[in-house]
Amino acid sequence: MKRVLVVEDNENNMKLICLVLKKHGYEPIQAFTGREGVDKAIEERPDIILMDIQLPDISGLEAVEQIRMVDDTQEILIIAITSYAMSGDREKMLDVGFEGYFEKPIDPLTIVEDIEKIVKQRNNDNTGS
Repeated sequence: MKRVLVVEDNENNMKLICLVLKKHGYEPIQAFTGREGVDKAIEERPDIILMDIQLPDISGLEAVEQIRMVDDTQEILIIAITSYAMSGDREKMLDVGFEGYFEKPIDPLTIVEDIEKIVKQRNNDNTGS
């Protein structure tokens, strides 16, 4: 079972994302702040991280930079979830270390499919297909 760390400060969003992940056979791990997300990424080493950008302590961008600095967590697939939809934001997210980007509000009917597309793309990139 793939483990997914969800870093999201909005309780309703957290509940919805975790419910959908569980329904599709994923094991969600919850973190409500950027600092907690960094700590849990290092402790738990999940397969995937879904990271909100606007968090109450450190931003999702800062959290990803910190996660990418640790050897054991450099290869974790990290996807941004944000309400920011400004021109150039997607490129900024990818430059920092995110491998994908979802805009809020998330669609509970397609989020797992969207995650799996990013996983498949990454696997194809790594195998040279």
